[in-house]
Amino acid sequence: MMMILPFLCFASVFAQSGADVCLENSALQLIWREGKNGYQLQSVTLNDDVGKKEHLTMAAQQRTILYAKNKPLDRSTVVYDHAGKLIHFPDSQYRYVIPVWSQSLSPVSLNTAGEVLHYQPTIAASASRSTLRFQYENEKIVLSEEWNLDPDHTHDIRVQMTLKAKQSGYYSLSSPSLAIADRQQFQWAVIPGLFQGAALNPDFVDAYAYGHGIPDRPVIVRERTASTLAALLTTQSGVTLATVAEPGTARDPWLKDAKTHADWKLGLSLMNRNKELTPTLYHPVLGEAGSYLNEEQEITFSFRYTIQKTSWYNVLGHIINGIYKFSDFLKLKETKRSLTDRLYAMYDYVIADSTSKWRTVNYKNAVIGAQDYLGGVYGSEKDAMKNSDYGAMWMLARLTGDTTLKQQRLPAALNFKLQQQQRKPGFFYGSAAGQYYLYRSQQFTEEWGPYSEPIGTSYYMLMDIGNILLFEPDRSDLKQALRKAADWLLSKMHPDGHWEVAYDNKSGRPMFEDVADLRPTFYGLLVAHQLLKDEKYREGAIKAANWFVEHAAKKGWFLGVCGDTRFAPDFATAQSIQALLDMYTLTKDPRYQTTAYQVARYYTTSIYTHPIPSREVKRVNGTARQDWEISQVGLGFEHGGIMGSANHHGPILLSSHAGLFVRLYGQTKDSLLLNMARAAVWGRDAFVDANTGVASYYWDAMNKGAGPFPHHAWWQLGWITDYLLSEAAVRSNGNISFPSGFITPKVGPHRSYGFDKGRIFGRSVDLKMKKGLISLDNAKIDYILATNSDTKELYIVLLNNSVDQQEIQLKLDKDQSQRLFGSEQRGACLLNADGTDEIRMAASSDWKISLPATGLRIIKISYQ
Repeated sequence: MMMILPFLCFASVFAQSGADVCLENSALQLIWREGKNGYQLQSVTLNDDVGKKEHLTMAAQQRTILYAKNKPLDRSTVVYDHAGKLIHFPDSQYRYVIPVWSQSLSPVSLNTAGEVLHYQPTIAASASRSTLRFQYENEKIVLSEEWNLDPDHTHDIRVQMTLKAKQSGYYSLSSPSLAIADRQQFQWAVIPGLFQGAALNPDFVDAYAYGHGIPDRPVIVRERTASTLAALLTTQSGVTLATVAEPGTARDPWLKDAKTHADWKLGLSLMNRNKELTPTLYHPVLGEAGSYLNEEQEITFSFRYTIQKTSWYNVLGHIINGIYKFSDFLKLKETKRSLTDRLYAMYDYVIADSTSKWRTVNYKNAVIGAQDYLGGVYGSEKDAMKNSDYGAMWMLARLTGDTTLKQQRLPAALNFKLQQQQRKPGFFYGSAAGQYYLYRSQQFTEEWGPYSEPIGTSYYMLMDIGNILLFEPDRSDLKQALRKAADWLLSKMHPDGHWEVAYDNKSGRPMFEDVADLRPTFYGLLVAHQLLKDEKYREGAIKAANWFVEHAAKKGWFLGVCGDTRFAPDFATAQSIQALLDMYTLTKDPRYQTTAYQVARYYTTSIYTHPIPSREVKRVNGTARQDWEISQVGLGFEHGGIMGSANHHGPILLSSHAGLFVRLYGQTKDSLLLNMARAAVWGRDAFVDANTGVASYYWDAMNKGAGPFPHHAWWQLGWITDYLLSEAAVRSNGNISFPSGFITPKVGPHRSYGFDKGRIFGRSVDLKMKKGLISLDNAKIDYILATNSDTKELYIVLLNNSVDQQEIQLKLDKDQSQRLFGSEQRGACLLNADGTDEIRMAASSDWKISLPATGLRIIKISYQ
């Protein structure tokens, strides 16, 4: 640690020669000393609440400008590992990954481009202890810096750098290096959306492509998959230093009337050019727009540092809410179509053969049914079929009582599921044969190659069949299939509790051995134990979950489930949160709950928090849209990082994590999780197809609906229901609750409902969907229906999904109402969120009701 030398902090216009200059408030003290080459930062001291001082370690190379006379090459360069061996990655079949991976190997990305101009300011001026100005000039540049302690955030230092060119060329301003951490010992480092970990990882591909730890090279990444515009570093002593771009610095993904998501205005790194571990930002990016200057032209870069003796997550929350005003986004939401309305529209969508692309074919003397899948599938001749969310299918049939679903869709979908299991004796007996069925070649296959993944068996055998069994618990054929799948999964688990990522279908040899199965594959054994009550599955789940905790969750290292991006970390990370919570329910081991909460904090870095949404009017395919309507803020990745789909398409609208985040808020009172859930869900009408209620999958598709993915409607039915029921449970303090099923495969942690009775203020009720039973005149209000047949009661749970008080007119269809119990109304009352009677209402079919901001009210209607 550095000793603080005696100094004089001058407040005159210009500091005296040889004297120290400083910035100082109750929390921070920064001291610069003038030497023969200029002013050098000597110390950064942090004062905690009890008067203890923390002295940070200074960087050796503190100030850097990058310069290039000619534009740097934008093509990929050859990269070697530390043994001098050429790195070949990825394989040629990964056509979605190759372009972005190549971009990430450019000299600018690898931070090898340009000439390095090191400098130290030669003039310092100070008007107060909270403001400091530096100046520097050489034959190429005139540079000024203004440093201000933020009066609203005592741990923040705001900096504005201005560079004037004396020679034409390309320039990139780098944030000065305040302090560094030991490369061998630090608590945590993270660029949200790209890298995280507690150690440098010398395996370049593992760190750079998969975000497993921190690359040990000073790479510079793009803002397009940086979920929050900051680099954060927590030292071994627990001090978190973050360098944060001021709002407006980075690209706007839809600047005016077209996608500008890939523009590169801000570079983020966890090292300076000298390879010292310190959060560093670059603007403009060398060779990119704004970096070329003619003589006398200027560029400006505004950013801030925040230095606190607290966790990286607390500092991240400060950046998201304090600097980027995330929670204010909810105030802009003007919902035009309620989530409930979308559910009923998608109910129509999935019933109609034409819109849902439902197809049945004969396979091995059975009629199997699924939806056409028009995306890329290995071996497909545009003949792939897929079912996505079996829990949602059975849930919708139970809630609506729909005969088309019960008599036509579910039997064919069930046959599809049973035929999806490997029945041929041998290595794969009992496993899943593949996600997709190809009706021309009459075979099941995986999406991206002739291989089988253990997590595929957890997904498409154990979790899917498990959800069906919740609704049809007496199906012996399903139980038999479940046991075969669980036995196969258990047999392939290594003694320490881990699985291979995949096996080659012909040889049975492991594949993708360069990465570990850092996914919640163990969840399949939990499902098997819950339904079959066999202790060996419980023991296997515990062993595998323990391995996952140690090798994935504690390290912040995860693997995804999308083969087309070679398993880049994705929404399976969110699944692991719910899987760990379910392990806690099973075992009561608090380690699983604690770990789940930690993984949830990691997953907040998969949610966009920039740029700040506004009411600025933009054009989208000829339609005027306010900026907030098409904002990426609050939306999560399919997969981010260097090679995920968010590089091309931005985030996704399928927000399976929303219900989980609401439930986690109920347990932890972490408001960031609740606000993220609501920001993802509320007011997303600009992405919803008007006719079907189906949202587009990728952000850049805007409102084109399901497109080539008709099965996605089932996932949307599932996650929206999960979100609404989670909100009802939290807002009622658990007095409105329904038993939840198992996690759905692949896209996130949402769960199915309706297989068993729930409770509303102690009364046993059945969850229902009755299209047309009620109508509301306010799209900000969603509702849930439930009935009690014994007492002849209808419950209408009303949710105000806005931050303002709302007034509604609710109308009840008289004919449908009478058919519920075959009798007329006897009376009604309006209940508060705690279940107390607020207003006794006469029997009617038309009520005016007021709901408080983000509030809940319940209408209980009694029948004769």
